[in-house]
Amino acid sequence: MKNFTKTNIGNEGRTELHDKLALTGAEVSINQLPAGASVPFVHSHKNNEEIYAILSGSGKAIIDGEEIALAAGDWLKIAPSAKRQFFASNDTAIAYICIQVKENSLGGFTAEDAVIY
Repeated sequence: MKNFTKTNIGNEGRTELHDKLALTGAEVSINQLPAGASVPFVHSHKNNEEIYAILSGSGKAIIDGEEIALAAGDWLKIAPSAKRQFFASNDTAIAYICIQVKENSLGGFTAEDAVIY
C-alpha cells in the first residue's frame, strides 16, 4: 500500500478532494466562479471551520451580514456558525481553495508533529 495519493482535477468549476485523495482529516475543495457569479446559497456548519485561500481574481464574501473584499493572496478563516456566501466580481472570475477542518481539533503544528530522519 502506498503512503500517498495523487490526482489531477483539470478545470472543473468545483472539485471536492475527499474522495479523489481518500482524505481522513479534512475536506478540501477547489472552486471557480465566473465573473458576476455567486455560490447560490448561504450556509454555515455544525462543527467545521473553513479556511479559504484566494488563488486568483477578486470578489467578496458576506459573512454574518458583513461584506469582506477578497483578492488573490488573501486567506480567510470562518467559524462554523458564521453564515457565509461568496461572490465573484462583476468583471473578473475568482478561484479559491476551501479547507474544512473540525474546529479546535489541531493537536500540534508541523514542527511538533514532525519526525526528522
